Amino acid sequence: MVMMTGSLAVRGTVVWLTPQQGGRVSGPPEPDYDYDYTATAYLPPRTADDGQAGIALREFVPGAWRTAAEGILVPAKGNRAQQVIPGCLVVITEGTRPVGLLTVEEVHALAPDGSPILPASTPALAEFTVPTPPPIDPPYRHSTAASRWASKHASDDHLANL
Repeated sequence: MVMMTGSLAVRGTVVWLTPQQGGRVSGPPEPDYDYDYTATAYLPPRTADDGQAGIALREFVPGAWRTAAEGILVPAKGNRAQQVIPGCLVVITEGTRPVGLLTVEEVHALAPDGSPILPASTPALAEFTVPTPPPIDPPYRHSTAASRWASKHASDDHLANL
């Protein structure tokens, strides 16, 4: 989980709203390879009025209504921190009008210079070995022949004297 107090790199799936749903009249954006699509966004339960952030998307299929995408979320000045976790929904807006929905699948914090902040490494677990269970005696099976060979009787003594 990451609290959005600074810029975040996100990866997920974007679904663009149709014009009938209130989305872009021109359909999904079609930026060329030199430019990213930039817009505003918010994370529910916030709204475009109280939780707006900047978003830049790239690596999506131009003109596709549903596509994988990656991007950067940048909170607006004065907005409180928002929790961004895999599975959360980002509403992409142009102004205050929703035009797309980004379902977040990966989140990475970014340093002020834009480089990824790697999580602190966790110490390796001590070597763990599973103790060997004690041997299990085979189940007892009564057999006259087996009991004859396994038991000591007086009749066995006369064989030893031969």
